[in-house]
Amino acid sequence: MRLPSSVLAPLLAVTCLATVACRDEQAGPRQQTPRIPAPTQLRALDAAPADLTFRSGATFAGGAVVYLGSKVSPEQAAPGTQVRLAHYFQAVRPPPGGFAFFVHVVDPASGGMLTNADHEVQGGAAPLASWPVGKVIEDVHSVPMPGTPARVMLGFWRGDSRLPVDDAKAHDGSQRMLGPQLGGAAQELPEYSVPRVSQPPTLDGVLDDAAWQQARPVVLRRSFDGSAARLRTEARLVHDGTFLYVAFDLDDPDVWGTLRKRDDPIYEEEVVEIFLDANADGRTYNELQVSPHNVIFDAYFPARRQGMDRSWDSGMTSAVKVRGTLDEASDRDEGWSVEMKIPFDRLAEVPHLPPRPGDRWRFNLYRLEHHDRRTVEGQSFSPLFVGDFHALPRFGWLVFE
Repeated sequence: MRLPSSVLAPLLAVTCLATVACRDEQAGPRQQTPRIPAPTQLRALDAAPADLTFRSGATFAGGAVVYLGSKVSPEQAAPGTQVRLAHYFQAVRPPPGGFAFFVHVVDPASGGMLTNADHEVQGGAAPLASWPVGKVIEDVHSVPMPGTPARVMLGFWRGDSRLPVDDAKAHDGSQRMLGPQLGGAAQELPEYSVPRVSQPPTLDGVLDDAAWQQARPVVLRRSFDGSAARLRTEARLVHDGTFLYVAFDLDDPDVWGTLRKRDDPIYEEEVVEIFLDANADGRTYNELQVSPHNVIFDAYFPARRQGMDRSWDSGMTSAVKVRGTLDEASDRDEGWSVEMKIPFDRLAEVPHLPPRPGDRWRFNLYRLEHHDRRTVEGQSFSPLFVGDFHALPRFGWLVFE
């Protein structure tokens, strides 16, 4: 899935090597991060505060720069709310030039990015090479509290390399210095039991088939914080042993879309999506989308947002029914509905064909809505608490009956 380029840089075109510090753009509706006023000139302290919530002392570049630690305020906060991070460094000798600062909030188990918080130290007033020897440099910014336990990683990068961390135990193996932990116990993941039906639905976009009456309806919530969405989106799933069927029913006063070709970046407009991680490994997964014009986008990922393969053909067929006038902004529409028919044997890493009763996959359902064709709202089955539709640790469970 994707947000429009006016909100985020293109997501699915981003592929980052594990050893390279790079801009790992987030998917989903980016929340407005409170901006802390940048100083007009470098601000240096004589010492770090005494109340750091995380202390380090690890060094970069053969001892040239010491990471003293960080302070997280507040230490406990609701998922999705902003927390203040203050990081403290000290140059022991003149630091090297040309390095930019990065901050990554990651899933500790997989190392996968939850939030990219790369920025310039002190808003650009304090590049690494300008740090005065012996003084303490403070950098302050905010990140959303993740909905799962997470770790802050930080460091410095230049081109395709990162400033080396001296102690192997102080970094993650790719020169990302270990910083403070965020979040407490993981938020509970929702489950959806998908019934097996003897008579599958007919794909016509009209959700009046008997099969859909056997499925439990779920209403999507705002993806970032789990609150109620402005417009209703209801979803249902069933299967017949050969295909997974997905239905979306959406309220929408203005149904529109400009893209017409298969695998066009429909994630930049209004769209519904399903992500499927069939073997629940938190790595390999498929992404399937349908637009109001019944344009399909599908892709395979061997790892989170890496190696995207748009040549993969899901074999999915779909149907859309618009309740209104498509692409006409001057009138008021009622909404649109979608039916998706997805072959199990085309999906990545499916444990059993057909799925057995009790099989548990990881998945999530999404909608992107552009209110007044401007303000973007992301919705999901399992709330993410970060601005990233590819946040695999927050995928819910799909349980086969």
